[in-house]
Amino acid sequence: MFHGKVIDASKETITLDKAQKFIESQQCGASLFFIGTVRNHNNNKQVTGITYDTHDSIVEKSFKEISDEAISTITAEHPIIFIEHAKGYLPLGGISIVIAVAAKHRAQVYNLSRFIIEEIKKRTPIWKKEHYDNNDSDWLKGNPIINTNK
Repeated sequence: MFHGKVIDASKETITLDKAQKFIESQQCGASLFFIGTVRNHNNNKQVTGITYDTHDSIVEKSFKEISDEAISTITAEHPIIFIEHAKGYLPLGGISIVIAVAAKHRAQVYNLSRFIIEEIKKRTPIWKKEHYDNNDSDWLKGNPIINTNK
């Protein structure tokens, strides 16, 4: 089972409750949540918030491909994967991404979660603009749009 979506931060908030409900299963003995949040500093600058931008359908397709690859690479029984990433402005402490995984055993969920977040960071075109305490802002170097027509 898989869920991957970009969430418009101006309309809704990413919550753990939805992730928890999605991954609940009596077949799974382990579940794990990875939560990414906006921190107050980066590269010796005081950050006040971040704006994320995406091409939603490409990002959602990337989430699915990475999840499928995780399942085929990491032997996991009854895997369930939930991914949501924010789009738009988030203040300090705002949740930018939630990855929730469930499977039969704990080692499986740790391996799935780690694989998924590392591959998203490498391969998924999500752009990030940091806002600083001096009212300045910068788009950070990110990943180019990748060919998702495999």
